[in-house]
Parts: sequence; structure tokens; C-alpha cells
Amino acid sequence: MTSPMPAPSFVPGAALRSPEGLGRAAAALLGVTVAVDLFAVYADMLEMNVGADLADGATGSAVAGRAGHADTLYGVAGVAQALVLVATAVVYLCWLWRVRVNAEVFDRSAHRMRRGWTIGGWFCPVVNLWFPRRIVVDAWDASAPWGARVRHAPVNAWWTVWVIGLFVGRLAYTRYDNADTPSELRGAAGLMLFSDALDAVAAILAVLVVVHLTRMQRHKALAGPLPSPVVG
Repeated sequence: MTSPMPAPSFVPGAALRSPEGLGRAAAALLGVTVAVDLFAVYADMLEMNVGADLADGATGSAVAGRAGHADTLYGVAGVAQALVLVATAVVYLCWLWRVRVNAEVFDRSAHRMRRGWTIGGWFCPVVNLWFPRRIVVDAWDASAPWGARVRHAPVNAWWTVWVIGLFVGRLAYTRYDNADTPSELRGAAGLMLFSDALDAVAAILAVLVVVHLTRMQRHKALAGPLPSPVVG
């Protein structure tokens, strides 16, 4: 059950809801994502090594057995990544919606996007390359301590790695599907390894963003309203 956060007096009638439970769940699932991505990296390495052996002319039952084992692990890794992605996306978006609403309570003027884009921005082609980052940055700014200098380095690092990994992943899948020779298979597996490694790094950075933004919101709620300047 979600515990309410203290309602700050500077927003009459508004009640903040704690993002801590959802934040912990999102961070935990992102941790699982990292583990699955690392398993995928291992499977990619096996595929790459088998492709290299086949490209060098290796034959025999031993190579065939290793190839079958590598293909099996590669398939398992792909299914695991898909399942974990769905679970993580659902919990993460619930957390993001919660912090976005809280951020509006803190500062309604700090948001450049309508609330609906908190979810929709991830699924609309083209704009999903920058709308989600903008949502997070606006929530980050609104949740920062009063008068503090706001830095977006954690958000920028996470989003940069995420977008690069997205493009590399699409290229890697295309090359893997079109690989007809051992050399092409080795190259596609190497690119897929790079993509899975980027996904793992992006997930780690996402954990940092979730934890820090959740902590900022709790501290700001407990700090209360912006102190009025003393006149006289």
C-alpha cells in the first residue's frame, strides 16, 4: 500500500504520493535487466567465437555442438530480455507517472510537456527520441531543493547511452537476421554484444536516476514550501 507523503502547504488541497515503493521496485527490476543483459553478452561471445572458428574453416562434431549450445543460449537470452523488458517497463512507467504528478505539485510551471506524454512519449515514433528525457528533466528540475543549482548529468548520461544502444541494437538485429556466412555471423554477434553491453550500462544509469529523483522528491516534500523573503 502506498503511503502518502506530507502535503506541502504551498499547493492548497494537493496531496503528494510517495514514489519510494515504486522506485525500489523499478530499481530492482532494472538490476535484473542488468543481469539478463550480462547473460546475453556471454551468449553473444559464444556466438562470436563459434562464428570465428567456422570462418577459419573448423569442422566436426565438437564445433557443431558448440554452435548448437551457443544458439540455444542466444535464444534463451533473447526471450529473457523480452520478458524482463515488459515487466520493467510497466513498473518504471508507473514510477515515472508518480514522480511527474508529484513534480507538478512542487512546481506546475516547470513542465514543458502535458502529463499524457509521460507515457505516450515512449511509444510515439521519432519523438520518443527526446520526449521522455524532457519529461524526466522537468520532473528533476521541479523536484530539486529550493535554490539549488540543478545538474542534469545523470539524466543526460542515461539517455545518451539508451539512445545509442537503441540504434546499435536495431542494426545488430538486422545484421544477425541477414547473416549468411560465418564471417557475417561473427560480425553480427560482435555488434549484438556491444548493443547488450550498452543496454546494461543504460540500465545501471537508469537505476541512479530513479534512486536520486525519488530521494529528491522525498526531501523536498519534507522540506515544506519555499520560505517567503523577509521584508523590512
